[in-house]
Amino acid sequence: MRVRQYINLYLSIIMILNSSSLSLLLNDSSASSSSLSCRLREQFSLNGMYQKGDVILGGLFEVHYFTVFPELSFNSEPQQLYCEGFTSRGFKQAQTMAFAVDEINRNPDLLPNIKLGYQLYDNCLKLGVSLRAAMSLASGTEEEFLLDETCSGSPPVLGIVGDPGSTHSIAISSVLGLFRVPMVSHFSTCSCLSNRGKYPSFFRTIPSDAFQVRAMIQILHRLGWTWVGLVFSDDDYGFHAARSFHSSLAESRGCVAYSQVLPKDNRPTELQRIVGEMKSSTARVVVVFSNEAYLLPLMDEVVVQNVKGLQWIASEAWTSSTVFHTPRLMPYLGGTLGIAIRRGEIPGLRDYLLNVRPNDQPANNPGNNMVKQFWEAVFGCRLEPPAGWVEAGGDVCTGQEDLRDVETNYGDVSELRPEYNVYKAVYALAHALHDLLQCVPGRGPFSGHRCASLQRLEPWQLVHYLERVNFTTEFGDRVSFDDNGDALAIYDIMNWAWLQDGSVQVENVGVIDESAPAGQELTLDVDRIFWNFESKKPPRSVCSESCPPGTRVARKKGEPVCCFDCISCAEGEVSNTTDSAECLRCPEDFWSSPERDLCIPKGVEFLSYQESLGISLMTASLLGALICAVVLGIFTRYRNTPVVKANNSELSFLLLLSLKLCFLCSLLFIGRPRLWTCQLRHAAFGISFVLCVSCVLVKTMVVLAVFRTSKPGGNASLKWFGAVQQRGTVLVLTSFQAAICTAWLVSASPTPHKNTRYHIDKIVYECVVGSVAGFGALLGYIGILAFLSFLLAFLARNLPDNFNEAKFITFSMLIFCAVWISFVPAYISSPGRYADAVEIFAILASSFSLLVALFGPKCYIILLRPERNTKKALMGRATTKT
Repeated sequence: MRVRQYINLYLSIIMILNSSSLSLLLNDSSASSSSLSCRLREQFSLNGMYQKGDVILGGLFEVHYFTVFPELSFNSEPQQLYCEGFTSRGFKQAQTMAFAVDEINRNPDLLPNIKLGYQLYDNCLKLGVSLRAAMSLASGTEEEFLLDETCSGSPPVLGIVGDPGSTHSIAISSVLGLFRVPMVSHFSTCSCLSNRGKYPSFFRTIPSDAFQVRAMIQILHRLGWTWVGLVFSDDDYGFHAARSFHSSLAESRGCVAYSQVLPKDNRPTELQRIVGEMKSSTARVVVVFSNEAYLLPLMDEVVVQNVKGLQWIASEAWTSSTVFHTPRLMPYLGGTLGIAIRRGEIPGLRDYLLNVRPNDQPANNPGNNMVKQFWEAVFGCRLEPPAGWVEAGGDVCTGQEDLRDVETNYGDVSELRPEYNVYKAVYALAHALHDLLQCVPGRGPFSGHRCASLQRLEPWQLVHYLERVNFTTEFGDRVSFDDNGDALAIYDIMNWAWLQDGSVQVENVGVIDESAPAGQELTLDVDRIFWNFESKKPPRSVCSESCPPGTRVARKKGEPVCCFDCISCAEGEVSNTTDSAECLRCPEDFWSSPERDLCIPKGVEFLSYQESLGISLMTASLLGALICAVVLGIFTRYRNTPVVKANNSELSFLLLLSLKLCFLCSLLFIGRPRLWTCQLRHAAFGISFVLCVSCVLVKTMVVLAVFRTSKPGGNASLKWFGAVQQRGTVLVLTSFQAAICTAWLVSASPTPHKNTRYHIDKIVYECVVGSVAGFGALLGYIGILAFLSFLLAFLARNLPDNFNEAKFITFSMLIFCAVWISFVPAYISSPGRYADAVEIFAILASSFSLLVALFGPKCYIILLRPERNTKKALMGRATTKT
């Protein structure tokens, strides 16, 4: 009763402010009475259907298209408005609600011992009529009722199914939301109604336009359409849908070529301008958010200007409309793709629809005239003919006519879409009420764990249970509401196939289910789609074709982002597949293909064990080490012979060992550079060669000292070149090189490096020396020792034959110095693996020169001329020479 009182007062204020001549609900107080009474001054003239029950549910449906308003003279009470243009589609939705209520009453498991009733009204597609009908449902239509001190009692209706129009639902919910009267719409899709702050008691069983827009965007993306035109109706539904479509399309990298509002007054000049822009635009896809009332005049102009070759995308408001399925319009609208409400099946509905009779309706309710109007519209007769009707040739209805004998879409239940939403809305209210009545006292959800009572039910209590509704229909669809009162979003994708015989067949070609896993929401069978083009293929609708691989997008100033030029990527860059507005530079280990469309891994270059050059150098190194081992074995076997013992055999053994190390250290230069190989190769090379050259230098010095001892007074010099001094000298000279290598490795150690400067398509793996000064000191020290050895050997070259080892030393040092002098420029100028090959060649050449020159003649004597390997032979030769 409290809700009724407030709504009566609110409605009275609205009517007064709008100078309405319709009835006012006024409180009539009497000084002699302690109770207040509300008396209804006058009834609204509303078309409706009514059935009594313990609990009444309200409903608002579009049963008539037009409303005729009376003329206002302000001198007398105006006549009631009336509606024209009966549509069986809206009536079928109303009958579906009546069927659902009847089915619930026959269900012993849902609302047992409670009989549902209904009060349904026609909104006549006018906001004023819809608002008056909603206020009548919420406040009641009794002639008079009493208000006690407690204002107790439940409202006339517990909830309302409808209104189908978004604009109507916005206005009605703005009022009913103040009192938390639940309203469950089956067709209002405006995304604005998801605002829980403004519309706290609004629910819907049809998805919001936000979901519909996302569904359309997915279809456009799937078919590659990024350049589309947008047309929308001049109402809340159109404006909110258009705004959402603009933002969502921009996020998916699409563009709106033009955006046009359909005029309310159907001005020919405006329609001509809109169609002219559609005709001149390069966009081949047109998205329309509108109902058929707004769209029909535009399509007439499309026919006049003969605009063909467009692909139409229909919103759910006109996807299922059959008014466009005419031979005149289908050449233009054939192939239309549309978002349709989820189709459902309601067993038993067809028989219920076809068994309706006007005589079965209660006659005591003046607003129970909707069935009568339907009957007269279908059979073209009058149940209560006015005067002169029969004389004018009009037919009189008996009320017993059979609906099965009339061709009409009224009994067609193959495409139950809005009707299915009505069915779910009624059941949602019923389940909410059922859950409310199942509350256990002391465990209720309200303050103090209270439960709601049917006798003292507050609307907000039913809203609480409606927010938690969760059930599954017999068709298998789950019904529940999210935090905004929106239902689970699921759409059918429809296609208008225009057949050769001129008939139209609406095919289901896909489904969009928002509850599906991410990326699987859209299921579209493209092969089943009818394309109304000569090619029988989907059209191309882009402002600029996608940039080919190897190019990037260059935006055109002042034009949408979908219109652009293509510019080639620079060398070393490839086109970005995720963002074509820029080119990506390939990673360091990759290079761009000639087409600039792919980053290809660069080839890897280093001196490998698998290539012929590496195999050859490795073989030479191992061969040298093997020869050293053989010579060492020979010298060991014949260590007591004069040839081996001559000139300090200990130094010979040490020299062979150092040469073997020189040969083996060259292997460190083969293979992919690692940190340890880079650090070890130069240190091993430097120390091994210093050890080798030091031995040669000491041997040369010993030769000179021995020669001096053969002259008078020369024995004094030999004491400085004893075995201990020789070993000490070699150790000291080698220690200097070890110190240089240590300082080098500590200060600036050589490291592996991937060099990309030599080749675009290759990575050259090399060891950078780290410190040029360290590397120079290492080579310089070897060079100094080699030059000293060469100089001393050169001075001793003319000694007697028994000291002729100096000649071989001179020859080997000459080769050694020549190799390393030529090594430096060759090493610097050789790129990549060839630098390592040059260094290995220098090591091998200098090592072989020492090995052959110093040990070749001795091995010859030991193995092939043993008669010369005697002290007498050696000394004899010396005597003969002297």
